[in-house]
Amino acid sequence: MSETQSTEGTTGWVGWGAFAAIMLIVTGGFDLLYGFVALFMPDSAYLTTGQGALLVFDVEGWGWWHVISGALLILIGAVLFTGATWARVIAVILVILNALGQLALLPVQPWWSLIVLTLDILVIYALTVHGKELKNLG
Repeated sequence: MSETQSTEGTTGWVGWGAFAAIMLIVTGGFDLLYGFVALFMPDSAYLTTGQGALLVFDVEGWGWWHVISGALLILIGAVLFTGATWARVIAVILVILNALGQLALLPVQPWWSLIVLTLDILVIYALTVHGKELKNLG
C-alpha cells in the first residue's frame, strides 16, 4: 500500500511558511557574517549615527551575540521545513529578538533597519497565522 500525503487544509500560504524558513536561514547567514567581522576585525566594526555621534558598545560581545543568534536562526530555519510546532515558537521568539535589535540600531542604520523590521513582521505573520501548513511541504 502506498502512502499518500493529504493536502487537505493547504492553501497558498504554505509558500509563505517556506519563505519564512528561507528568510531565517538568510538572516542567520548575515548574522554570522556580521559576528565574524566583529570578532576577527574589531577595529573595523563600529557604527556612527547620521549626526556624527558614535554608538559605543562592546564589539566582541556584539560579535558573539551575532554568531550565536546567526547559528540559531540557520538551525531553526532548517528545522521549520519539518513543520515542527516547537520550531515555529522558537523562530518567532528569535525574530522578535532580531526586531528589537533592529529597533536599537534604527538611528544608526535607518533604511536597513526598516527593511529588516518589515521582513521580521512578515515572517512573524507567516509563522503565527499559517505556520501549521509547513507540515504539508513534504
